[in-house]
Amino acid sequence: MSKMKTKSSVKKRFRLTASGKVLAGPGNKRHQLTAKTNKMKRQNRGSQVLRHQDGLTILQWMPYGSAR
Repeated sequence: MSKMKTKSSVKKRFRLTASGKVLAGPGNKRHQLTAKTNKMKRQNRGSQVLRHQDGLTILQWMPYGSAR
């Protein structure tokens, strides 16, 4: 049986933790940053753990885990 393919966009945007949770970079950090509050910009640094249901969807698109 052939292997399943990983979605290319998913391998660029998400990572898995050792416990199997999905990490993603936050949104709202690309443009028009002067209109956003300092609190929002500060809280959107680094990576964030996705909620469980969203993580299950991402794991379907990443059948063998992250290659990074």
